[in-house]
Amino acid sequence: MKTILVVEDNIDINNLIKEVLKNEQYRVISSYSGTEALMILEKENIDLILLDLMLPGLNGEEIIKRVKNIPIIVISAKDSLEDKVNVLLNGANDYITKPFDSAELLARIKVQLRKEENKRVKDLTYKDLILKQDSHYLYIGNQKVSLTRTEYAILKQLMLNPKKVITKTKLLEEISDETLDCDENALKVHISNLRKKIKTITPDQYIESVWGIGFKMYD
Repeated sequence: MKTILVVEDNIDINNLIKEVLKNEQYRVISSYSGTEALMILEKENIDLILLDLMLPGLNGEEIIKRVKNIPIIVISAKDSLEDKVNVLLNGANDYITKPFDSAELLARIKVQLRKEENKRVKDLTYKDLILKQDSHYLYIGNQKVSLTRTEYAILKQLMLNPKKVITKTKLLEEISDETLDCDENALKVHISNLRKKIKTITPDQYIESVWGIGFKMYD
């Protein structure tokens, strides 16, 4: 089941979109501000975002700048050509003006999700770890482990280069396109959380700290 994040501060419109999507068997998470949306994106694996531009806190344009690798369809009352062009050039995948037709919205969602399916890549494996790049889940044997967006991005880089020590600076650089804001202190916290999640399934250690340098996968 695909998960769609609806970022819309108008409760009636948010509820309307939610009802339309649920009728099509999508899992829907609602957000009513830009700040709340970022918090949800850090915790949930989102397949597509429906985004209003005029939001309390962070506006839609700021959200677009911060989100990577998740298709975004803007739904906005702004209908000028300049607004549409700017938003699309800044990273949105599609743009629908309010009021919108539900059938058209569903069609555009299916197009974006189909494009994402076509970009699916192979799983990453290391010893007993299997990292699903399509769903962002980690499997240890038959046990499924949910990862935050940042945890997934970190583990992906380590598993892509299992024999290499990756410096903290390099790791932060490599995950910058797949995660939200992360600094060196936050990186240590995410690594610690990853280790704890893995340890709940297996006593084997997988992520090694190389003192004063960075991290690598245990041999």
